[in-house]
Amino acid sequence: KKSEVSEVVAKADIKPKSMHRAKIWSDDVENLYRFQQAGYRDEVEYKQVKQVDKVECWPETGFVKKLQRRDNTFYYYNRQRECEDKDVRKVKIYVY
Repeated sequence: KKSEVSEVVAKADIKPKSMHRAKIWSDDVENLYRFQQAGYRDEVEYKQVKQVDKVECWPETGFVKKLQRRDNTFYYYNRQRECEDKDVRKVKIYVY
């Protein structure tokens, strides 16, 4: 599953217009949860900071597999869901 974030967006310094919190779990919320655990807003900010074109994902689920934090340590994620129902409302969804 290809992310909706284009390579063009990753190159520019894009700032979100607004933010709201997730209400129900979805694949997108799962990936946002993983980016936010690693210290980033979302895939856009990760690509800007780390200067990468592609994020490593699990082929079966499309979930993020590995992220590099700002201090250069790595977070590794399972192929199954990690964002529990109690954590869904903590996930921030940014609107560009």
